[in-house]
Order: sequence, then structure tokens, then C-alpha cells
Amino acid sequence: MSLMHLSFYSAFILSYLGLAFHRIHLISALLCLESMMLSMYIALSTWPVENYMTSATLIPLLMLSFSACEAGTGLATLVASTRTHGSDHLHNLNLLQC
Repeated sequence: MSLMHLSFYSAFILSYLGLAFHRIHLISALLCLESMMLSMYIALSTWPVENYMTSATLIPLLMLSFSACEAGTGLATLVASTRTHGSDHLHNLNLLQC
């Protein structure tokens, strides 16, 4: 395993561990999700360069656009939950209540 692959894997795993263990605020969960998506984007954008392929260059752009949509939806959810519940603490949000 090269040093570049190790850095991609470690960035993804650290983001996942941050999402799993530091779920106090909604913004920190969204930042961890965004860093997971960015590490996957960088890994997918360097993969065609390593394998000398030009056919797989559209996949990272599609993933980056989905990541931007996910970030916009997450920020809209953050604003809506802050307005209705008063804070962005995840333990204050009751997802089972209508």
C-alpha cells in the first residue's frame, strides 16, 4: 500500500470515527460527513491517473456535485432545527416526534 492510499484511508477512517464519537452538535456531524466525501472525491480523482484511464474521469465530478447537494441540504436542516429547537445539539432533537 502506498503512502497516498494510506492517507486516503486514514482520512476516511478519522472522519468516520469523528462522526461516530463526537455527535454533540449537528454541525460537527455535517463536517465529518463532508470530510468523508472529500476524501472519497480525492481518492476517486487520483484513481484514473494511477491506472492511465480516461473513461472514469466523470465519476468524481458527479460525486462532487452530489456532495454539494448534500452540504446544502445539511445546512438547510441545520438552520431549520436551530430555528425550531433553539440549538443544534443532537440530543435535543427527537426524530421520532412529528
